[in-house]
Amino acid sequence: MGILKSLNREQREAVGLLQIGTFLEYFDLMLYVHMAVLLNELFFPKTDPHTAALVTAFAFCSTYVLRPFGALFFGYLGDHIGRKATVIITTTMMSISCALMANLPTYAQIGITATYLVTLCRIVQGLSSMGEIVGAQVYVTEITKPPAQYPAVAFISIASAIGSILALGIASLVTHFGFNWRIAFWIGAGIAVVGSVARTKLRETPEFVDMKRKKQIEIEQQEKNEGRRINKFEIIKKRIRQEKIIKETFAFYFLVNCGWPVSFYLAYMYFNPLLKETYHYSSEDIIVHNFLISIAAFVFDSLWSLLCYTIHPLKILKGRGLTFLVFAVFLPFMITQTTHPFQLFGIQVFLLAFSLAQMPAAPVFIKSFPVFKRFTATSFTYAATRALMYIVTSFGVVYLTQGFGHYGLWILMLPITVGYLWGVRHFERLEGLRPDKPTPIKEERVLGKAA
Repeated sequence: MGILKSLNREQREAVGLLQIGTFLEYFDLMLYVHMAVLLNELFFPKTDPHTAALVTAFAFCSTYVLRPFGALFFGYLGDHIGRKATVIITTTMMSISCALMANLPTYAQIGITATYLVTLCRIVQGLSSMGEIVGAQVYVTEITKPPAQYPAVAFISIASAIGSILALGIASLVTHFGFNWRIAFWIGAGIAVVGSVARTKLRETPEFVDMKRKKQIEIEQQEKNEGRRINKFEIIKKRIRQEKIIKETFAFYFLVNCGWPVSFYLAYMYFNPLLKETYHYSSEDIIVHNFLISIAAFVFDSLWSLLCYTIHPLKILKGRGLTFLVFAVFLPFMITQTTHPFQLFGIQVFLLAFSLAQMPAAPVFIKSFPVFKRFTATSFTYAATRALMYIVTSFGVVYLTQGFGHYGLWILMLPITVGYLWGVRHFERLEGLRPDKPTPIKEERVLGKAA
């Protein structure tokens, strides 16, 4: 493949190791998400349908609500200690939480304590995942150059999709053949350990090492001029604080990141009650249904990842966003007209195929932030938007559809899609893809001069 040939051996090895780690970690993270229809019955009290919907929303959001704190912590580690150490730590945390979950007693055994414990494990998994995919994307961005950079970083997202597919596959086997569900989490724990060990072979990114070297040279020169030793750590922290993130770009990046949670929740969660109540799907049937959806979504993600080698990724995002906007307008009508689960399957696949995701343009966004604040800025935005939007979407959908039926989706989908397209438009200007508008100076160049 031409994409791989354009990378040297060390780059290909790094991309491969990061893909393996991301695949393994997302297998663990998504295992509970896709088995939620079964596990929520084991770890949460049985209630009326409305309360059950709120409990399900709570269980889903528990993975994401504290992610911003994890982003700040792991972002600090990634920007001060290094990219490599951070991705190893997060994978280890995931393996520990997965092993704990495999041994948790159920609600029938210890009551509400089971609910608290499983929620705590999900929070730990959510925190650890923060330094995972973002760390891998930052790492690959810093060791590659366009155009190979775009698909190379996109392959990280593809690896997470494969992890999710495998999680659904294991969930399907466990539920359909009557295996103990704990086996799936023991498999996940073992897989995460393999990912941690594999990542010890990574080297720190040259761009990060180069920036630290330049800071070190500046400190040594300052010591020579002043004739005394100075606190190097405090000087480095001061220089890092001097690097500024432009608020406008941060805001537009935030808008772009708000899109994916809506796409994901609607595709995988929204239609589950409809499948149960209208088409009499069991929990096991829904897991298999979602497994097939994830395979179809993987095919489209792979297509976008290959196309971005020849088509600028921001153009791909704009095309997807416009298509999603038109689809959102007609979505309530289509849902009310469905008469077969295969029609719902098509709607769900379309929501993921043209999702409001940042893949394959992640490197464009990452490079818009200074090196020593890049990990923190991107991971915090990633975490904050998912914590906010998963809460808004999961709880909002319950009340919006209760009051307006499927048409309540407009209140959520239309403004989010418009904001997503507005954000993409901003980065098109930064990349010089809008000749009709003045192109501002690229931020990393301004920051580079300041540093």
